[in-house]
Amino acid sequence: MAGAPQILDRKIEFSTPWFQIAAKQVAGQSAPYYALRLQDYVSIVALTAQQELVLVRQFRPAVERHTLELPSGTVERNETPAQSARRELAEECGFDAAEPELLGALLSDTGRLENRLWCFYATGVSPLAGGHVPEPGLEPVLVPANRLPELLVEGQFDHALHLAVLMLAVAKHGPEFLALSSRKGP
Repeated sequence: MAGAPQILDRKIEFSTPWFQIAAKQVAGQSAPYYALRLQDYVSIVALTAQQELVLVRQFRPAVERHTLELPSGTVERNETPAQSARRELAEECGFDAAEPELLGALLSDTGRLENRLWCFYATGVSPLAGGHVPEPGLEPVLVPANRLPELLVEGQFDHALHLAVLMLAVAKHGPEFLALSSRKGP
């Protein structure tokens, strides 16, 4: 494959506290290419000692419905991705992961987004000492890990980026971490 086309110019066309629109002039193209510049994301696959997957249900205005997701959020400027993963797990679900394992970093959408998704995995997560008051509009949900295939097939767990995080976990730890290998049938 030939070398990458040259980016001749980059400029911010529009900016908000949440994202920027970047215009990139690619050599040989008459019109600029537009990309969204966002903070990096972080997601964590968290399992309790009882093999329960820690999830969160919340209303997402972009898709106009409640979704069931992994604990996730943005990597804050003063945090490492691992610190952000622990913070999101605590804020959204009331659990602590002593040492989350980095599974990898993925490109979130190579067609339009410049940011990365930092993917983490933690087992034996425990409830925070002193209790937890969830953020308004968030509902922590514990699901037996072996129910995940059912949630996928039924469309209850359908966040594409979070499915990618789960796939990384399966690639690194095998299907056993979700008790998928003992599941019978489709």
